[in-house]
Amino acid sequence: MHPFEKQILPDRKGFEKDPFGYSALALYKWGIAKSVAGYSVDLSNPPAAEDFKNPVLWLTHAHAMSEAARIVIQNEPEMEHLPIFVKGVCDCQYCAIGLMLVGYSLEICLKAMLIMKMGVDVYTAEERKHRHHRLEALSAFVPELSKKDKAILQALTHFIKWAGRYPDPGVGLENNAEEIFALSERHQVAAKDLFCLASRVMKHSQSVAESL
Repeated sequence: MHPFEKQILPDRKGFEKDPFGYSALALYKWGIAKSVAGYSVDLSNPPAAEDFKNPVLWLTHAHAMSEAARIVIQNEPEMEHLPIFVKGVCDCQYCAIGLMLVGYSLEICLKAMLIMKMGVDVYTAEERKHRHHRLEALSAFVPELSKKDKAILQALTHFIKWAGRYPDPGVGLENNAEEIFALSERHQVAAKDLFCLASRVMKHSQSVAESL
């Protein structure tokens, strides 16, 4: 075994000892993985700006976010201690958090694909154009998105920007809550539609990688 190989594996005991430090180790572990694979990597220097733009890190982060969303959505929250009057309220908010995670996973995956398509230098130069949460705009290069698909992305954007984070869209933005209902009802969006689209978008990263 390579002397560093053990360090690239998951280590939940490390999380227990230092949750913040362990959770910020992804870039360092990626450097160790490259070293194990035979690449020359100087782990003693702070990471450069381009190191943070490595699409592998973005794709694994998207996968981690997707897995977190799956676990949230497939399980129900513990609400035994809550009054019966607010259990339904909390469950809706719990599901909103799950949708927020789905939306973030797509945002990260789409930006990973943009980095691959544009290259790190070009993406970095134009990063301000993409520093937003508007999934429909970020997915402009994904082929064969229907009106319903775009509506799903618009709705998920609400959950990224506010609906999965707060109960309030903010002063002057109260109509955003109604827009979620309008998009859902107009396009008859079911959970299977949402997750099928998420899967298609995530899988498109493979096509982008193969085209390079």
